[in-house]
Amino acid sequence: MNTEKTGQPDAGMAQLAAGILMILGTVSCFACMDAIAKKLGTTMDPLQVVGVRYLGSVVIVSLLLGPTRLPSIARTNRPGLQCLRSTCLLLSTICSYVSLCYLSLTEMTTLTFVSPLLVPLLAGPFLGEKIGPRRITAIIIGFAGVLVVTRPGFHAMSLAVLLPLTGAGLNAFYNVTTRKLSGQDTPETTLFYTGLVGAAAMLPVLGAVWTTPATLLEWVLLALIGTLGALAHWLLILAHKYAPASLLAPFFYTQLLGAALIGTIAFGELPGSWTLLGGGIIIASGLYVFYREQAVRRTQGSAQN
Repeated sequence: MNTEKTGQPDAGMAQLAAGILMILGTVSCFACMDAIAKKLGTTMDPLQVVGVRYLGSVVIVSLLLGPTRLPSIARTNRPGLQCLRSTCLLLSTICSYVSLCYLSLTEMTTLTFVSPLLVPLLAGPFLGEKIGPRRITAIIIGFAGVLVVTRPGFHAMSLAVLLPLTGAGLNAFYNVTTRKLSGQDTPETTLFYTGLVGAAAMLPVLGAVWTTPATLLEWVLLALIGTLGALAHWLLILAHKYAPASLLAPFFYTQLLGAALIGTIAFGELPGSWTLLGGGIIIASGLYVFYREQAVRRTQGSAQN
């Protein structure tokens, strides 16, 4: 009897630990993908990198899900919404990869983390979720962090900063549509369409911008970026099967640490003090917005019970 009692919590803790490890694997994949995109962007069109990323992803995801299951997985209750969601992610990826031709890895990653601050603003009109004054205040403070990073008027600000900010907005809309699809299609169906729509859209573009890689390393990096894209989204789904979103959310921000580390080692890009300060403000604001969202949901759940 005692063995059963102690075994259940141990099993529960093991699942939570597995979920955390998987989310750390997810953000590690994303950080590595961005670094590869920056490296390849010096010798080929960023759109070629995006196209290969999505083509490789859809092939690998199809193999992971199993070819015999694809007909059932491809059936969706909301084809239009699936395509809209996937298009938002594709455009967000394009904004990020193009911006890496002009910005450091840490700057781009920091600015894209504005996305969680935008989700509550979009969730109101699209999901009917109310947003209170505390979250509005946190969002305003988060945008102040963006101003700290970009410091308009204090130095020669590149217009390239608008690309990751636009990508953040598209990513926020992608997250809102993902929430809307959560009760209507399986995660596997949503994962499949994520790659399929991007690959279909980028296939004709590849023919126009294709540059044959000049070295074996470039071929390897192209293959790797598609593999990492599929692996990242697969780990993301598995992580949420083992652990709740409330536990996993803070670990997403470790991607900024990974970007700073990879940027320093691979590109010699030491993150500036203003970038670190602004990034800290954005992260703190994003975590508080998420905390308030969870608190409101718990209150609403208690009221319904």
